[in-house]
Amino acid sequence: MIRILLADDHPVVREGLRGMLAAEPDLEVVADASNGPQAEALCAELEPDIVLMDLRMPGGDGVESIGRLTASGLPCRVIVLTTYETDRDILRAVEAGAAGYLLKDLARGELAQAVRAAARGETVLAPSVAARLVDQLRARPERPRLSDREVSVLRLVAEGCTNAEIGRRLFVAESTVKTHVVRIFGKLGVDDRTAAVTRAMSLGLL
Repeated sequence: MIRILLADDHPVVREGLRGMLAAEPDLEVVADASNGPQAEALCAELEPDIVLMDLRMPGGDGVESIGRLTASGLPCRVIVLTTYETDRDILRAVEAGAAGYLLKDLARGELAQAVRAAARGETVLAPSVAARLVDQLRARPERPRLSDREVSVLRLVAEGCTNAEIGRRLFVAESTVKTHVVRIFGKLGVDDRTAAVTRAMSLGLL
């Protein structure tokens, strides 16, 4: 039996979802919440398998709740079920740890299949949402690849070390450090140490 928690600020929506899922013998709605913090508390208490969560609710942003639930280590997986499909909403939800992103116009059978897939560990996305994510990924610049040594050098640069200090820390010649720094600048497309650190942090390299 897959145990489900509903999180939506509209009672009519929650009742409608209960009705849709009640017809499925392997799905059980164990509780419902009207906002994110309430959903988090119920998840901690009941440990459902799946949370169907709206994004925009009074009393707490759905994405923030997704992030906290993901960080909590609870076994539940969160599927966003909303009417909003902006690029910003989708990316924020996925980056926060959502296991899926569905729109409220889907059919009962599609919802049940998505819940089962998420419970199996799969990611479930509405077709239009998947297309938007692909477009976003294609539009992002490719992240440069730094070697382990270059990352080590850049971390010390971020600490404010000079080339000579980096050489002593890594047991290499100062000229070798200079070579690494020049290569790092080239890969990151920058001209100075501060820009290199800022660029690397924005790309998640540090």
